Amino acid sequence: MTEHSLPQPDTLPTAVTDTLQALLCDADGNLFPSEEPAFAASATVTSQLLTSLGVYDVPTAEELRRTTTGMTFRRTARALAARHGIDEITDLDAWVEEEKRVVTAHLQRTLVPDRAVVDALTALGEHLVLAAVSSSALVRLHACLAATGLNELIRTELVFSAEDSLAVPTSKPDPAIYLHACDRLGIPPAAGLAVEDSVPGAQSAIAAGCPTIGNVVFVPRNERRQRAEALYDAGVLRVVSSWDELAALLLPALAARPTEVSAR
Repeated sequence: MTEHSLPQPDTLPTAVTDTLQALLCDADGNLFPSEEPAFAASATVTSQLLTSLGVYDVPTAEELRRTTTGMTFRRTARALAARHGIDEITDLDAWVEEEKRVVTAHLQRTLVPDRAVVDALTALGEHLVLAAVSSSALVRLHACLAATGLNELIRTELVFSAEDSLAVPTSKPDPAIYLHACDRLGIPPAAGLAVEDSVPGAQSAIAAGCPTIGNVVFVPRNERRQRAEALYDAGVLRVVSSWDELAALLLPALAARPTEVSAR
């Protein structure tokens, strides 16, 4: 039973575990606790952007975290501008690059390896291909993976960004990035188990056809029950509160499979 004390299935359906080939991991707030430091850095750029548009009612870092988790900066900027009647940001690409630079530098200084995450993914990687599927930019993702030591487990070519990997940048809950990741892995979506901490992320994976688990390990403790309930409402199969719990849920079923299947 996880901290949020909601009823939990003891196992995943064998129809799910028997056909799994890949673990599709959201990055921010799931593989590493990057949400708070990222929004602290992003809020500075967001404030500068809005001020340049003549908007002085700017959200705090905490307000951004609570309302835009799982969204790209591009989508967030457009939504905030539209709220004030601004339909177009002519130099949005330049602001996207600046936010990427500021946040990436801050996360490189802030993040450190987490042994529980590394150990769980190492064990799961014996049975499943490990991929990162995120709304964040590739430069930020690679910097965070390196800072946390996860670049040793998730290969560079298996890091997918809704901002950079698609022909047209998008953001979760659009399922495009999960469909793209599955296509690149050469697997049907049903063979990729998504792990998501945010509701837009879970909606993205589920809409793509990926079985999905919610993970609230890096969600602030006073928000975990509410987040878990929202993840269940979005359609996740199970919510876990640690990577250890996720490994314990999956490994027995994966080890018991008569033959291993692997993505290319």
